[in-house]
Amino acid sequence: MNLIKRISFYGVGFAIGIVLLMFFLGGKKTGCDYGPNSRTLKNIRIKERKFSEATVSALRANDLDTSAISKLLKNGDVLFSESNTKLDSCKQYVVVGVVSEKNLKLRIENCDSIATVLQAEISKR
Repeated sequence: MNLIKRISFYGVGFAIGIVLLMFFLGGKKTGCDYGPNSRTLKNIRIKERKFSEATVSALRANDLDTSAISKLLKNGDVLFSESNTKLDSCKQYVVVGVVSEKNLKLRIENCDSIATVLQAEISKR
């Protein structure tokens, strides 16, 4: 079999495979959370969240609510250099991002079943 036939067979099979993948995965919410930042944020997002009194008061003082934290956990960045990931029980992560025209920096304690937002620093852009 010559090279052109091989390439054409490969192309036809590849096209059929792409169409099948689009058909089976088209309506599902699939994602690729392979990077450390994405995996950490997803791990925090799927757990029950608790908020410290300092966090709630900081959010209220800046006219924000807990939905701002949900948005940040979807689109934010984890600062691993400021995070404490060497702890055995509950690791602490620092997440930063922009929500509602404000810079938001959170310190989150990520345990087995609960993620607690310990501290929130909010500043205007």
